[in-house]
Amino acid sequence: MIETKLYIMSFLSFLFSIIFIKIIISYAKYFNLIDIPNERSSHIKITPRGAGIGIFLSVFTIAPFFYISIFQSYLWAFSAILGVFFIGIWDDINEVSPKIKLFVITSATALLSLNDIRIDILGIYLGETLSLGYFAFPFTLIAVVSFTNAFNLIDGLDGLSGGIALIIISSLAYIGYSNNDNFIFILSISTIFALFGFLILNWNPASIFMGDSGSLMLGFIISMLSIKAITHIHPISIFYLSALPILDTIIVFIRRISHGQSPFKADKSHIHHILLNIFNNNIKITVIVLYLIQIFFTLLGIFIFSNIEDGFWGLIIFIFIILIFYQIFTKLYKDQLLNIEE
Repeated sequence: MIETKLYIMSFLSFLFSIIFIKIIISYAKYFNLIDIPNERSSHIKITPRGAGIGIFLSVFTIAPFFYISIFQSYLWAFSAILGVFFIGIWDDINEVSPKIKLFVITSATALLSLNDIRIDILGIYLGETLSLGYFAFPFTLIAVVSFTNAFNLIDGLDGLSGGIALIIISSLAYIGYSNNDNFIFILSISTIFALFGFLILNWNPASIFMGDSGSLMLGFIISMLSIKAITHIHPISIFYLSALPILDTIIVFIRRISHGQSPFKADKSHIHHILLNIFNNNIKITVIVLYLIQIFFTLLGIFIFSNIEDGFWGLIIFIFIILIFYQIFTKLYKDQLLNIEE
């Protein structure tokens, strides 16, 4: 039975998200929280950024008031989120070097371990349980850094990163509710309603952007909740629950490396850039199509791969999906480059 205070918390998270973000919009220029368009931008006017501050404040001022015991039990985990959030704000105001970001995320991942949030087991494959042992922390760190970066990379169109985060976290909320895991469920629900408030102001044409204060924080929260969720579901299902950021990053990195470029070289070859070109720069249609792709994979993750005992075929299928997406979007990207040259 869902408690009345959950409904109140959800409504207040939504309301305060809008209030805090509107305040940020009003004062953004005074704190250098503005995004100036460049050759890779999809927008053409100077726009406030840093909506992640409003999302953070709405979640972490409202949820603890109603569920303080959860926050007390996972104090190290919430301290980790706070650290990632602050480095995101710093990056929004004054660009931070990748080394500093890596140090902060590494430290935050270490704090998660103090609350036993780490990847100890990768699941069963061909009847064998893959246990990480001493490699648990290094593997967890690689997973957290990789996904946090992957989520940051999809923040390229109005409404995209917020909507994708909402879909992914909704699936995690379902897992938390189904398994009576209040940490996953309450944090997910509060974040979901804060994201609804953000999306009202971020839908095209956006009044404000998420910024790294939002994308880094949300990427980290999704990583943390996913790691916690694998105590209830097969780890392979996480690939499906968070498919779009993972697929996009893998495909872009493979393409760049195959052309002798740095995988971190900024360009307009992401899935959302390619689809935006196909849909004649219609941002709303592009974002909705990407939502549908993520929803499809999320449903696969929840209803097919979350309850399997052996993840071998789930892994093989996901690798096959990567290959298909790579072939499709590489061809589309090449065709677009040829059209530009012509």
